Amino acid sequence: MKTLFKTSLLLLLAVSLNADLKAQGINMPQPSSGQTVIQDFGLGKITVKYSRPNTKGRRVFGELEPYGAVWRTGANSATTISFTEDVKMEGQNVPAGEYALFTIPGKTEWTIILNKTTKQWGAYDYKEADDFLRFKVKASALKDKAETFTIGFTNVFPTKATLQLTWDNTLVAINLETDIDAKVMASIDEAMKGDKKPYFQAATYYYENGKDLNKALEWMNAADAGSDGKGPWFKLWKGRVQLKMGDKKGAAESAAAGIKIATEIKNPEYIRLNTQLLAEAKK
Repeated sequence: MKTLFKTSLLLLLAVSLNADLKAQGINMPQPSSGQTVIQDFGLGKITVKYSRPNTKGRRVFGELEPYGAVWRTGANSATTISFTEDVKMEGQNVPAGEYALFTIPGKTEWTIILNKTTKQWGAYDYKEADDFLRFKVKASALKDKAETFTIGFTNVFPTKATLQLTWDNTLVAINLETDIDAKVMASIDEAMKGDKKPYFQAATYYYENGKDLNKALEWMNAADAGSDGKGPWFKLWKGRVQLKMGDKKGAAESAAAGIKIATEIKNPEYIRLNTQLLAEAKK
C-alpha cells in the first residue's frame, strides 16, 4: 500500500512539474520517447503506439519490472495495438480493432494480454475483467543488450509476420497470421469482369500461392501481348511459371527473350534476373 501511494505521488509530481514547465514556456524532451509503428500486413495495417524507456544502467526484468506483475509494455500511457483487418496472434483469433497491449514478464515465459480499455495511464487501473485475450510465449536472451525498449516487426510476408519486443537482454517474439486468400481471389474474379483486366498481378498471385498454373500462364501471355512483347519483366515471370510447370525449354526461351529486351533498353536488373532464370532452366 505504501509503495502504491509513493508511486502515485511521484506520478502526480511528475505530471505537475511537466505542466508547470509548459506554463513557463519551457520545452523539454520526455524521458521515454514516444513512437508509432505502422506495418502493412495482409490487406490492412497494424499500428503500435508506445513509449520507449531506457535501461539507464538498471537491470530491467526481475527488478525494475518485476516478474509476475502486469506491465504496461513500455512507459507512460498503456501501449496500444490496432488492426484494420482480422488477424491471428499465436493462433488466437483477433478481430479488427484497437487494444491495449499489456504483458506479464517471466524468466522464460511471458503472458501477452490484449485488453479492451485502451485509454489508461500505465497499468495502475488495469482490470483483468476487461481482457479480450491472454496467451503465453517464450522469452529468449539477446546476444547484444538493447538499451531502449523497442517494438518492431520482422519476417514480414503477405500473410505472416513476427511482432518483437526487445529490451535489456530479453527478446519476446509473437507470431502473427492473416488469411487474405478468399478476399484476393474474389477481387481477382471481379476485376477480370472489367475492361482493364489485371493479367500480370493475377498471374503472379496464382504463381506465388499455388493456384492454377495453366491459368497463370494464359494471363501472363495476355499481359506480355499487351506490352507488345517489350517488357523483360513479363518474360521473366512467364519463364518462372513455365519452370514451375516443368517446361524447362519454354522457361529458357522466355528468359533468353527477357535478356535480349533488357539489354536493348539497358535495364541491368532484368538482365540479371532473366540470366538467373536461364541458368535454373538449364540445370
